[in-house]
Amino acid sequence: MADSGTGKADPIDLGRIGTDDHPDAVAALREIGFWLERSRAETPRVRAYRRAADVIEGLDEAARQDHRDSLSWAELSGIGPKTAKVIIEAEAGQLPETLAKLRSEAKPLASGGDALRQALRGDLHLHSDWSDGGSPLHEMITVARDLGHEFCAITDHSPRLKVARGLSAERLREQLAAIDDLGVELAPFRILKGIEVDILTDGSLDQSKELLAELDVVVASVHSELRADSESMTHRMVAAIANPRVNVLGHCTGRLITGDRGTRPESAFDAEVVFEACKQFTTAVEINSRPERRDPPSRLMQLAYDMGCVFSIDTDAHAPGQLDFLAYGCERAAAIGIDPDRIINTWPVERLLDWCRG
Repeated sequence: MADSGTGKADPIDLGRIGTDDHPDAVAALREIGFWLERSRAETPRVRAYRRAADVIEGLDEAARQDHRDSLSWAELSGIGPKTAKVIIEAEAGQLPETLAKLRSEAKPLASGGDALRQALRGDLHLHSDWSDGGSPLHEMITVARDLGHEFCAITDHSPRLKVARGLSAERLREQLAAIDDLGVELAPFRILKGIEVDILTDGSLDQSKELLAELDVVVASVHSELRADSESMTHRMVAAIANPRVNVLGHCTGRLITGDRGTRPESAFDAEVVFEACKQFTTAVEINSRPERRDPPSRLMQLAYDMGCVFSIDTDAHAPGQLDFLAYGCERAAAIGIDPDRIINTWPVERLLDWCRG
């Protein structure tokens, strides 16, 4: 973000986030959670504010008025001194001090790629609390909308990834029904039905062919046996890419370069063969924007670009504040010089859906 000449960074463009000077207590607590997630704060700290928001939201108006009159918010289970202070200030019609401080301290996440970020219309890889995300569908989607997106795809995990509460076919169908209901409520914003499906060791996909055919967007990723030999991994990835229902190859190397999960080296595979398959079978290479992934590495992103691949810049968000991580992916894509029209989530939604179906 450019400097305004005053010595301060220009205000960041976050759509409708941070524009309400008189949020109610629930909105204030959730917005605090957003800013903390965006800054990659410790998970327990974030959960304290989100848990308090859930507690207040669950009160009926009579109970809420009783606590408002007696200032007894801290007596409620799940609310501590810091969250009680936020609630008291918000319920008094003030902008809570903690929220005001977080807003004033917010800085652009990246130093380049602003034009590309403005060109993105949506996010094709994000998770909700249906699998291993931390927030409900409604909150993930409304924050995406408030950030200025025109669409987003819900891509929770597939059944095999039990550690991430992967969705069985039955649970996925329940989620699709919930998305239909939310789509009516939030129109004209478009919620795309999707999945992050595991690529199994033989290259098959961890969900039924019939159910995958009902989805708008399929992100396929390797989550197991990441240290397999190069030949096995290459065959595995190419088999998945060749599946006509796969639209995006997720975090292709599987690496972790920082973060509380530790580090992990890149998986070994023949990148030229894999990216040629992506080109031939019209599968986008994901530029995963999570700071701990930055996947693919720059040399592979350059190779995929030179070979003629298309891309999808995604957050892989597991919390609302992480939806702004697109800035990291845009910075890296801009550094390579990737043409915006080679990035599928810059396209109008109908063009994107036609391409996915094709």
